[in-house]
Amino acid sequence: MFAGELISRNIPTLHLDDNAGKALQEMNDFHVCHLPVADEDKYLGLISEDDLLDNDENVTIESLKGVFIAPFVLENDFFLLAVKRAKDFHLSVVPVITEQYELLGAIGEDDLFRQLAFFAGIDEQGGVIILEMEKNDFSAGELNRLIESNDAYITQLNSFFNTTSQLLTITLRINKAEISDIVATLQRHEYNIKYYYGEELYQNELQNNFAHLMNYLNI
Repeated sequence: MFAGELISRNIPTLHLDDNAGKALQEMNDFHVCHLPVADEDKYLGLISEDDLLDNDENVTIESLKGVFIAPFVLENDFFLLAVKRAKDFHLSVVPVITEQYELLGAIGEDDLFRQLAFFAGIDEQGGVIILEMEKNDFSAGELNRLIESNDAYITQLNSFFNTTSQLLTITLRINKAEISDIVATLQRHEYNIKYYYGEELYQNELQNNFAHLMNYLNI
């Protein structure tokens, strides 16, 4: 998914002759704390709610050009770059521009989170296994082989290197929810499993809760 495909048609653009009062009202109406500013169609930067509140509501946006910040993404950038911009600059909207600095619009944080959730496969059926290992021990091919040996496959693999522990964290999404056989296989091959979630975990919790209830009733 490219940034240009996520542009919200509901996020307004400010212009230099607008005043701070109008900008604050639009931020309130659209539930954002940043808005892009353009001169005709050229992107000039973002202005924040905090900077507007520090000034009289009648001052023009042009007089506040000194406090603009200028993060953006290009329309053909992958959407994860927009997520990074939002994180790095604590943005509620991320402007999208052309290579000629023409402002096309902005992406709201809700749309970014929605696309990020879709990208991560949060709503997909299946299980999750999190492993921790030395960097040199990681082999995507071996993990794939072990999981396929249990009539399953990896739908997503993400890695994160922890600079504190100097260990690699691997998150695997599996296409089936019943993953007890996969967990057992990985454990037999001495993988360090930090966490797993699937149907069998839920069933075990139910069984444990039922056992506790029966013990309570027997008292």
